[in-house]
Amino acid sequence: MLIQSSETSCWDTLWINVNIATMAEGADNYGAMNNAALAVLNGKIAWLGSMNDLSRNKYQAIKVIDGENQWLTPGLIDCHTHIIYGGNRANEFEMRLQGKSYEDIARSGGGIMSTVTATRKATETELLHSAKQRLNALHKEGVTTVEIKSGYGLNAESEIKMLNVAQQLEKEFPVTIKKTFLGAHTVPSEFVNNAQGYIDEVCNNILPLASRLGLVDAVDVFCENIGFTLKETEQVFKAAEQLNLPVKIHAEQLSNMKGAELASNFKALSADHLEFLCEEGVKAMSEADVTAVLLPGAFYFLRETKLPPIHLLRKYRVPIAIATDSNPGSSPITSLQLMLNMACTLFKLTPVEVLHGVTRNAAKALGISDHKGQLSIGYDADIACWNIEQPAQLAYQFGVNPLTALMKAGKVVI
Repeated sequence: MLIQSSETSCWDTLWINVNIATMAEGADNYGAMNNAALAVLNGKIAWLGSMNDLSRNKYQAIKVIDGENQWLTPGLIDCHTHIIYGGNRANEFEMRLQGKSYEDIARSGGGIMSTVTATRKATETELLHSAKQRLNALHKEGVTTVEIKSGYGLNAESEIKMLNVAQQLEKEFPVTIKKTFLGAHTVPSEFVNNAQGYIDEVCNNILPLASRLGLVDAVDVFCENIGFTLKETEQVFKAAEQLNLPVKIHAEQLSNMKGAELASNFKALSADHLEFLCEEGVKAMSEADVTAVLLPGAFYFLRETKLPPIHLLRKYRVPIAIATDSNPGSSPITSLQLMLNMACTLFKLTPVEVLHGVTRNAAKALGISDHKGQLSIGYDADIACWNIEQPAQLAYQFGVNPLTALMKAGKVVI
C-alpha cells in the first residue's frame, strides 16, 4: 500500500483507488462505489466520490493512501459483549460434554456465580489484563467500537470495578467503548430467595452511584425465567429513565416473557437474543424503532435449535444487528468476523444483512448511528480496509484475516 505525503493540505488524508461499501442508510445493498476515493479531515469523512470526480478537481492532502483496488467499509462495531470478567469456565464446558446438566454444574458452584466469585476476587489490574487480550483480538479484525457490559460484580464495589476497567480500556486502545450497566444480570448469593431486595439495591444504590461517576451509557436487564421478571425489569427501566439513561434488554432467549414488548414501551435501543420472540413482540419493536441484536455465537455454543424469527424481523423491517456476545459461559468467542459467517449459515441471513448488522445497525443498537456505522460525509472516519474482491467475502470465510489497514477517528492505527 503506497503512502505519499505533501507539505500543503486541504484534507488530512485521501484514500484513492478504492472500492467503498458505504453501508449508508437508503443505499442499495452495500452502498457500493467502485473506483472511488475518500477524504478525511479532522477525524471526519469530508468527501467521497469516484476517481473521475476527483481527477476533475484540484485537491490537496497531507497524506495520500493508494488503496490498490481494495475495499473500504466502516470500522466494525461489536454491540453486545461481556469481555470483562475473572476466571474462565472451560471446566464447565468439559462437564457439559461429559453429560452433566446445568443444574448439576450450578449445584457444584458453577454457572454465572462462579464468574461472579472470580470477578469479585480479581483486581482491576487483573481484569484489565485479561480484557485487553479479548479486546485486542476484536480490534485486529477491524473492530473500532465495542459495547461492554458489567454484570459479573453484582454489588456496588465490583460493578464499579468492572466499569472502571471498561473506561480504562478506551484509554489504552484506539476503540470507542460504550459502557452498559447490567447489574440486573442474576441474583447474587447474598440475596438468594430475595430477588426484589436485590432489584431495590440495584435501583436505589448501585445504578445511581455508577451514573454519578459517569460510568454508564445504557442500562440492560436479563429478563428471563432464570433471570428477572417483567415487573422487576420494569423497575430497573424506570430507575434508568429517572437518570436519563437509555435501556436495552436480554429477552426471549429461553422463553417468551414479552420482554421485547416491555422494552419497546420504554423506546429501548435494542432487544437482544430473541430466539422465542413472537409476532406481537416484533410489531412492538418495529413501532418503537428498537434494534434486534442477534447473537449466533451463543446459539452455536449452547447448541440451541430455536431460531430467531428472521422472516418476521424482515417483514416488519426491524433493524438487525449482529454481535459476539463474548462471555465466559455461553459465547467465549472474540471474533466478529466469525459471527458474520455464523449469522449467514445458522440464521440464514445474507452477507448484505450481516455486514449492515456490524456497521450501521450495530451503531443504531448503541444509539450512535448519527455519527458511526457508515461511510458518509460528516461521519467519524472509522474505516477498515480489506484485501477482498467483494464485500460478501467478509461473511464467506473466516480464519484468514483480510484486514490490511484500520483508521480510527482519521488516524491509521493498524
